[in-house]
Amino acid sequence: MSTHRIARPTTTSRTADDTQQDTKQSAAETLLWASRGLLVALAAVFAGLNLAGIRFSIETQSIVYLVGMVAMNLPHGGFEHANNLWNRPLSFAARYVALFLTAIALFVGLLFWNPVLGLGLALTVAMVKGGHGGVRVLDATTGTTHLHSSLQRGLAATVRGGAVMIVPMIAWPGTFLAFSQYMVNIFEPGALASAAANVETVRTTLALGYGTAVLLHLVLGYVYADGLSSWRIDAVETILLVTYFSVVPVLIAVGLYFPFWYSLRQVARAVATGDDAYGSASDDEPNLMARFKSGGTFMAGTLGTFGLMAALYTFFPSPLGGAPFWAGLVAFYSIFVSIIALPHIVVGSWMDPDHGIWYVP
Repeated sequence: MSTHRIARPTTTSRTADDTQQDTKQSAAETLLWASRGLLVALAAVFAGLNLAGIRFSIETQSIVYLVGMVAMNLPHGGFEHANNLWNRPLSFAARYVALFLTAIALFVGLLFWNPVLGLGLALTVAMVKGGHGGVRVLDATTGTTHLHSSLQRGLAATVRGGAVMIVPMIAWPGTFLAFSQYMVNIFEPGALASAAANVETVRTTLALGYGTAVLLHLVLGYVYADGLSSWRIDAVETILLVTYFSVVPVLIAVGLYFPFWYSLRQVARAVATGDDAYGSASDDEPNLMARFKSGGTFMAGTLGTFGLMAALYTFFPSPLGGAPFWAGLVAFYSIFVSIIALPHIVVGSWMDPDHGIWYVP
């Protein structure tokens, strides 16, 4: 597994390929800086609003969440799969889709059988997506020369992914618990009611455990770093993620994290690794045909995704979980996106080592 940044050419003789690689690296770095800048700006704005005592209603937060997750982030997830499938044999694509649908069916079955356990899996999926996907971005761009073992890589993924769900549980317990209850209520009303009595115990345990993981990750990275460049970037980004999810209300934080951080950085990874689907367009016919095929796959996936969403909305016993309309839509979409995110990770990445949606050579 690659743990080093893709090197720029060091020879004095420059070629067209060298120039193209430099251009891609520059584009990737621009996207990384954009992702950092957006989160810094949001964290600064909401820190100021919090100090001023200004709060946004749950309805407003819900609308921001849905715009970020549905309008901005969902298309990127579909494109990741479309781009991954267009140049594969039909037999591979058929197996890919079959496994994807099987994982969806199993997850839905789990939610009906034990919605509390299903909620736990949904939260875990979000953390794995943010964490493991984030480490692959580091592999391809700023480097992971400070991560020398599976333990360190696991800690890095845990810390980055944990910021997405564990930090909001600690910083915004009331909102987090309310929406967790709405999500469970979709399948079994009241199944999570007893959790309210243990909120403070859970918060304390999570704070201690997550804080220890962050500290251990940063210390081990510093001790074993081959030069401090990659460690320094990882440390600053880790602190930024923790700060962002601490000060930005959870619905807005999650809703904007995925398009403004996760998706932007996955595009940066793809550009840095030479994925032409994200690069500059070519005028040659094969590339145009490839884009046409990828677009057709994307359209089919889009129709299938929204068809599945409509089917689940109809099939679920209480699709809004008994919540007010906008909050209920957030609860429903959070369950839905978790259901499709599980195969996104397992089928799209872990079971596809030859390429995969988070491919790094």
